[in-house]
Amino acid sequence: MPGTPGPGPASDRTPAWRTALRPRQRGRTRGLAAGLAAAALALGGAVASGAPAVAAPANSPTGKAPAAAQCVKKHGAASAVVKARCARTGDLLDVTLDQLRPTQPSVGFDQIYYKLGRYSSTKDVQNGDVNKRFDDWCETNGQEEAATVPAGATLARPSSFTCTVPVGQETEETRAAMKTVVVGPGGALYLTDGHHTLTSFLETADGGPRMHIRLRVTANLSGLGTSAFWRTMQDKKWVWLRDENNRPITTDQLPRRLGLARFHDDRYRSLVYFTRDIGYQAPDDAAEYLEFLWGTWLRDRVDLGSYDLASPASYLAAVRGASETMSGTPGDTVISDGRTADELGRMEEWNDGKKPTGGEFGKLSAPITDAKPGKLAYALDYRGHLPAKPGKPCEHGNHGKPGKPEHKK
Repeated sequence: MPGTPGPGPASDRTPAWRTALRPRQRGRTRGLAAGLAAAALALGGAVASGAPAVAAPANSPTGKAPAAAQCVKKHGAASAVVKARCARTGDLLDVTLDQLRPTQPSVGFDQIYYKLGRYSSTKDVQNGDVNKRFDDWCETNGQEEAATVPAGATLARPSSFTCTVPVGQETEETRAAMKTVVVGPGGALYLTDGHHTLTSFLETADGGPRMHIRLRVTANLSGLGTSAFWRTMQDKKWVWLRDENNRPITTDQLPRRLGLARFHDDRYRSLVYFTRDIGYQAPDDAAEYLEFLWGTWLRDRVDLGSYDLASPASYLAAVRGASETMSGTPGDTVISDGRTADELGRMEEWNDGKKPTGGEFGKLSAPITDAKPGKLAYALDYRGHLPAKPGKPCEHGNHGKPGKPEHKK
């Protein structure tokens, strides 16, 4: 699979899973049978307001099928395109990853490498938990976090594990954590949030392009022509038309599908990710493409070329410098697109007032040999094991990209 190395030593790979029922931070454990049935139902698939695959959701007191389901019935077919064209704002839409079209040309590869390194590691299990990929899938699917993960469970078969919130019992909080999509002309699905998370799912060993996930519909613009659609997307700030060097691009230069081979690597986007909860915290009403806005601003203030991003110590120094710059700037400073530092979540105290050895920066600093490595350690360890191109040294930003990206420079 693009961007994913071959199997490493047995100690580095995720073993077969034992059924795990354990207390969670916010968790409410559920019965295995009920959870499996709910997960299987999710893949059965219709679009409904607030409760996909449920004929009469809780918010339908009349017991009648919701408008989206009536629309699907009217068309006499329940194809993916029909379901998308019938979706309404706020609906939860069951999709496969290969149906999604990106609305940005770049991602932070190191953020995805962190996820892939964590997903392929045994350390979560050794610490008495389940592998993070199951928690991430449940959260993204609107179901909070993993509840039970039996032996042999895989992301490719969501019915093989359970989440703490069954399908149909989603809350405002769990729905808010879901990724978002806009329905475009012809029923095409344009991902407006979640490029990193869903690319990680696609690239991990038990995920792939046919993996199912539910997304929350931001808007249905399927009735618009192509030009009007893209004007609306730009007016609503639902598309990011800057490349990895902050140069403008056109909508024709956006990738057509998810996958590391189709994206360019924006190192400043990764940098901002690692400063999360150290220099900024994403506000509840976060701006679209929040991390890109911070990254645009940091380009003129942090020269990544002066750091060795293959060295944990040097990379950490870059993160510290960037996060201190973010936190130390006055809150009313306009960062990008008219947004101030406070509006973009600037933290008044760097690392929440804690010493560098504590707080989130302390966690980020933990080496790969630690029982709980930091995100940066996972990312660099994963990146360091990727194969170099034949005859060339492995340079940062060119890992896991066997094909040419669709973005045209």
